[in-house]
Amino acid sequence: MLSALLELKNIETYYGPVMAIRGISMEIPEGKIVCVLGANGAGKTTVLKTISGVMDPQKGTVRYKGEEIQARDPDWVARKGIAHVPEGREVFPFLSVEDNLRMGAFSRRDSHIGEDLELVYGYFPILRELYRQQAEYLSGGQQQMLAIGRALMLRPRLMLLDEPSLGLAPRLVHEIAEIIVRVNKEQSVTMLLVEQNAKMALNIGDYGYVMEIGRIVMEDTCERLRNATDIKEFYLGMKDEGVRGSRRWKRRKTWR
Repeated sequence: MLSALLELKNIETYYGPVMAIRGISMEIPEGKIVCVLGANGAGKTTVLKTISGVMDPQKGTVRYKGEEIQARDPDWVARKGIAHVPEGREVFPFLSVEDNLRMGAFSRRDSHIGEDLELVYGYFPILRELYRQQAEYLSGGQQQMLAIGRALMLRPRLMLLDEPSLGLAPRLVHEIAEIIVRVNKEQSVTMLLVEQNAKMALNIGDYGYVMEIGRIVMEDTCERLRNATDIKEFYLGMKDEGVRGSRRWKRRKTWR
């Protein structure tokens, strides 16, 4: 892989006595889209929370641009250029669309915030139309656009995206995926994308990790993962001709 913008080494993170991440290591190359796949409870969200400072790891290191950032406060991590788009959007429901976007620039002291508002509205024209609307009245897809736009207002170098397709119609999933790719290419924002929608993630990602029960069980380029038998059957719902008719629960993943 290319030189890493972000590097996790032997991370262990707990919820009380329960180990949620079991000594994982991963590298996020600058300028790439890296996806983390897995079912509910695999530990994907905990990875992002550990990076952004919401949770502290008990063991291991998180390095961003060569600097250790584990156990730092979330606002300190954000000021370093890491924007976290959480699962469930978590917009400010009683603030307007524009005020939500401006909250993303809370740590900035430069004079270019207005320019970046225009940039966000360029990616999400519907937000310009609804800029005075309270965020609680937006649809799920519009709230997801708002959450991504709010993160862009930080002018991030790295964006952490937690299940951006969750609860969205297929058309909106496709639209959000296209925006992620555009922001990655046009704004040079590195993306760490956590998803259960393996098809979407593998179609837009460069490299991928597969997690189960807090550990990484597989990693490779997204192109190779798309063609891996286990990924096709257990995450993409596809079966090779040779196993057609066999019962799914009789098959074991090769990484077990």
